[in-house]
Amino acid sequence: MTGWIIAFALAGLTLGGLLLLGRIPRSAREVSAAALLLGLAGYVWQGNPGLAGAPRKAAAAEGQDFDEELAEKRRGLAERFGPAAQWMMLSDGLARQGKTKEAANVLLSALRDRPDDANLWLGLGNALVAHGDGMLSPGAQFAYRRALAIDPDGPAPRYFYGLALAQAGQLQAARDLWVPLAARAPEDSDVRKELEANIARIDAMLAGETIRRP
Repeated sequence: MTGWIIAFALAGLTLGGLLLLGRIPRSAREVSAAALLLGLAGYVWQGNPGLAGAPRKAAAAEGQDFDEELAEKRRGLAERFGPAAQWMMLSDGLARQGKTKEAANVLLSALRDRPDDANLWLGLGNALVAHGDGMLSPGAQFAYRRALAIDPDGPAPRYFYGLALAQAGQLQAARDLWVPLAARAPEDSDVRKELEANIARIDAMLAGETIRRP
């Protein structure tokens, strides 16, 4: 009941403020009153003032979504030193705090000065995927493709673009990126074993889809 009283009291105070302080003309008073009544009607229709307040904790305070293992793998495949590494460390620090938008913006700033740096484009792709909760957005795809165009023989763009494609359900596109990468990787390396296992899973899933088709 208290919620309804507060809602109507606020509406009355707002109208009084408009009349006394806003000095709105007489011709606009009816319109203003109608707007407030319309807002109250919407609140009556959908509002639920009896619910207890439960504000959500910001993700920035927790920073639980940052994938340390994936970041370490990126550092192993791509940047370790140089200007790109410094920007990536700053971006990773923001991402650990849950500030995924700021993490991507840092890399955009870096790319204004270094537009041909494949590591920065790759980092931007990963940051945009993280900001989209795993969704491969057009912006992320553009960033990955730029990294791949600048460094077509580098393992990192192929690995991470393929990973994003696989998570988005684009299995054949991921396979096309991973097969040549696995073939070039050292025979006993963990990356090659992982890629071969992923490719085998993709082949099984694609075969299953083919069987299910009429």
